[in-house]
Amino acid sequence: MTILIEQPEFGVEVGTEAGEKKVFEEEKELVLDDGLFVVPHTNSFGQTFRDYDAEGERQPSVEIFYQINHINQTYDFVQRMRKEYSKLNRVEMSIWECCELLNEVVDESDPDLDEPQIEHLLQTAEAIRKDYPNEDWLHLTGLIHDLGKVLLLPRFGELPQWAVVGDTFPVGCSFDQANVHHKYFKENPDYYNPAYNTKFGVYSEGCGLENVMMSWGHDDYMYLVAKENNCTLPSAALFIIRYHSFYALHKAGAYKHLMNEEDVENLNWLHVFNKYDLYSKSKVRIDVEKVKPYYLSLIEKYFPSKLRW
Repeated sequence: MTILIEQPEFGVEVGTEAGEKKVFEEEKELVLDDGLFVVPHTNSFGQTFRDYDAEGERQPSVEIFYQINHINQTYDFVQRMRKEYSKLNRVEMSIWECCELLNEVVDESDPDLDEPQIEHLLQTAEAIRKDYPNEDWLHLTGLIHDLGKVLLLPRFGELPQWAVVGDTFPVGCSFDQANVHHKYFKENPDYYNPAYNTKFGVYSEGCGLENVMMSWGHDDYMYLVAKENNCTLPSAALFIIRYHSFYALHKAGAYKHLMNEEDVENLNWLHVFNKYDLYSKSKVRIDVEKVKPYYLSLIEKYFPSKLRW
């Protein structure tokens, strides 16, 4: 399948055609123009998206977060976390029950949003639904992609933010310069380990991302939950769930030497998804009760009624 991805050009009006369809820089809402999602210029704080150097109230805490994250996300740590959480023995609940739990969660690594996560899930899903009405699996992927952030809550181990959120990256090989705040990797013990600090490290060319250990967090956890509970979502959905925070790959093109043919195909869908995941973050509110029946029907279609978490 060939997917054409429109790359927004910042600093100009997006979607303007013959003097029509304008999005202004001060726009901070989830903008829909003629039923289609339009990429805004600024986040809910009035800054450009993913600007980690922008002066703002959240900038210092976000940088400190990445310093701690980059120091502690080692190959051994990821192995321990994957072994522990692969047991899926903490709770049994439905997908929607998990969505409601995210009312208690705010992502400290995100410079673009400080709202409860369920708002972001619905913003993402509804924006996708407008543009891709026939891809119901993609709507549901938008809803569930961040559910792994429940790892921050007590019944899931109350992991620290650095072990749950933020950009993800492979461990077991060298840390690419494309990773945000790369300088802090110099304090990670793997940085000096000859087994892990080369281009391929413990991997081989074209080995496939499924065989690559990613820094531990909500992405990998939700991937494990979906896979081990035998969901029927397509492989592209699982790829999006596991790698949507892997910005060094899908924004900068790093680590492609580890990808196989299936990864290349699924990356097209991740590029599509990222537009909605990143740019739909805003202060606009979604009427949860209005859209809930639709998403419950999708959950029933692709997931068992109760999942092991």
